[in-house]
Amino acid sequence: MRLPRSISGWTIAVFGFLAFALGLFGLLRSDDLLGLLGFEVVERRGPGDYTKVYMAASSMAAVNMGVYYLLAAATDWTPFFRWTVPWRMVTFVVFTTLVVTGAAPAEFVGVGVWEGLGALVTGLALWREGKLFQRSSERRPATR
Repeated sequence: MRLPRSISGWTIAVFGFLAFALGLFGLLRSDDLLGLLGFEVVERRGPGDYTKVYMAASSMAAVNMGVYYLLAAATDWTPFFRWTVPWRMVTFVVFTTLVVTGAAPAEFVGVGVWEGLGALVTGLALWREGKLFQRSSERRPATR
């Protein structure tokens, strides 16, 4: 796998690595991840409690997302970098709102902040590189 060739690529690679690592952590130690996020960890779960299933599904999604981000960073896929900025800001708003409204514990705000700060850093890197608002005529042609 190639190393990123731009600062914006490095921001994507770091996010991808962290998503991958935290996803693996969630798959291997779901109770520890629940506790880290401020959710109650119970010794025994009752019938109809699918917390472990949800943790496995969301952790696997994080692993997959991490791989996608690492691949995008390795190929310097700038359009992907740009698309992540607004959608990660939406994630920041949704996750932060869950904490503010009391639907999620206070520790969960770290996930929203991680998304928001990551989006801002990637956006600033793209802006500094002159790639944040590229016109279609300025884009490189697709190669096979």
